Amino acid sequence: MKIGFFTMPVHRLDRNYTECLQEDREAIILADRMGYSEAYVGEHLTDASESITNSMLFLASLITDTKQIKLGTGTTNLSHTHPVLVAAQAAMMDHMLKGRFIFGISPGALESDAEALDIRGMDRNEMFAESITHILNIWKGDPPYNLRGKHWTISTQNTIMPEIGLGPIAKPYQKPHPPIVCTVVAPFSKGVIKMGKKGFLPISANFLLEKWVKTHWNNYQQGCKDVGREADSQDWRVARSIFVHDDHNTALDYGRNNLRSPYRFYYKQLYTKLKKGNRHAVFKPKRNFPDKDLSLDYILDNIVIAGDVNSVVDQILAFREVTGDFGTLLYAGKDWEDKKLGKRSMELMAEKVMPAVNAAIGQ
Repeated sequence: MKIGFFTMPVHRLDRNYTECLQEDREAIILADRMGYSEAYVGEHLTDASESITNSMLFLASLITDTKQIKLGTGTTNLSHTHPVLVAAQAAMMDHMLKGRFIFGISPGALESDAEALDIRGMDRNEMFAESITHILNIWKGDPPYNLRGKHWTISTQNTIMPEIGLGPIAKPYQKPHPPIVCTVVAPFSKGVIKMGKKGFLPISANFLLEKWVKTHWNNYQQGCKDVGREADSQDWRVARSIFVHDDHNTALDYGRNNLRSPYRFYYKQLYTKLKKGNRHAVFKPKRNFPDKDLSLDYILDNIVIAGDVNSVVDQILAFREVTGDFGTLLYAGKDWEDKKLGKRSMELMAEKVMPAVNAAIGQ
């Protein structure tokens, strides 16, 4: 099992924006140095705590400061921009990273982003499906193109001049294209069946109960089976909120209990957003679980893995017993409320926890 990194990110609202962006860069540079296999960053336009507005632009700042880690958009929100822009920019990123690029995609879920872009009320899932179809057709096609859909029409037929290079849109470095991943949030997601059919790869979000994470792989296998392709569990990424420290009590305090815990702040932010959108069932052990019993402490106790090295190893192994095998554990980045503690946790994950986990499962 590999170790990777995924950050939305979520920072405290009173923090300096410039410092937050530098901290996010520093976390991925540390992950690269510690041997993490890949790193993803999310993007939002209208969220002061989730401060990366364009994941591809942010990752471009890391190209020369990282050596081996693969960098992924987590995600590019396809309803937010024209598919030609995404296709051309992702292809350029892939060349600049010489194949270290992973293309993460989603429709874009934040309602305030949609309102600001004047697309609220539009079918963003429909826009998403059309956009990725256009992008893939651009990458496998040649100018002048003739791509028509409900939301976008793409052509350079009236302006193409092959003799001087006008008309084509760049193709990726990796052939036929970079790995395409999608984050899965809902239990029993039907979208992950479609991903299996299309050959896209799943990331299970870090804020799901373990029993709901398991449903993602079952559905992904079904999608692969429907098109005659065998699903490989090594392609499955699972994100998890983890905090590990040399001292067990310090880990529990910083990872769950302290009122200034960045994990507590993260889940308070997330729970508030999901509850407003009536999507907070992801935190519930069953559909009819009463809202009154769904406290912040309940969420932290059931989702955050925290403890010393031995305890965290045991919790990851117990988690895997429920979900089944997966290829990459994505350590979910949090605000560095205490920079020393934040960095130490990432170091222990690479140096102590993952070697012990892999020894236990025989990998």
